[in-house]
Amino acid sequence: MIIKEACVENFSQALAAQKAGADRIELCENLAVGGTTPSFGTIKTCVEELNIPSFVMIRPRGGDFVYSDDELQIMQTDIECCKQLGVPAVVFGLLTKDGEIDEPNTKKLIELARPMQVTFHKAFDKLSNPLEGLETLIQLGVDRILTSGTKATASEGAEILNQLIQQADGRITIVAAGKVTKDNLPKLSQTIHTSEFHGKKIV
Repeated sequence: MIIKEACVENFSQALAAQKAGADRIELCENLAVGGTTPSFGTIKTCVEELNIPSFVMIRPRGGDFVYSDDELQIMQTDIECCKQLGVPAVVFGLLTKDGEIDEPNTKKLIELARPMQVTFHKAFDKLSNPLEGLETLIQLGVDRILTSGTKATASEGAEILNQLIQQADGRITIVAAGKVTKDNLPKLSQTIHTSEFHGKKIV
């Protein structure tokens, strides 16, 4: 069974996605900059009113994924809010100035997030060695990686996505992203060997 995760930036879009057949929501604001943390009220309404899970973006700003101490504190506060609201999973990605996974701070946020699940988002696609990064995230206890196989689209990244899926071997879930739509999903789901897909127009 294919799980369709719809990327939305407000409650009305989330409701529409649910009605159109989405299995899950990734809830953000400011998709023009790749998504930032939505408001407390938006998160609360989605958790209470939707019948499908809402995975919440934890990202204090657009731009890169190298965060200051103040920004990390904001992310911790947002994660605690999500936990209080009963959010099932949070979505974040932290890198170092050298373009590697920020392991200490990622570990800290994962521990804070539990028992919520954690998705490491498309910051993953900035890594120079994604196969090595995969192992790091497995060791840290991440549940999912949202990736387009380091390419602009899931279609272009299909080969690397399948390498990641094969190497993961069920230890972590690969969510294929990058211009995935309801029109190309049937073909992509035959090409890319995962059961979870993500897109703004997936339903």
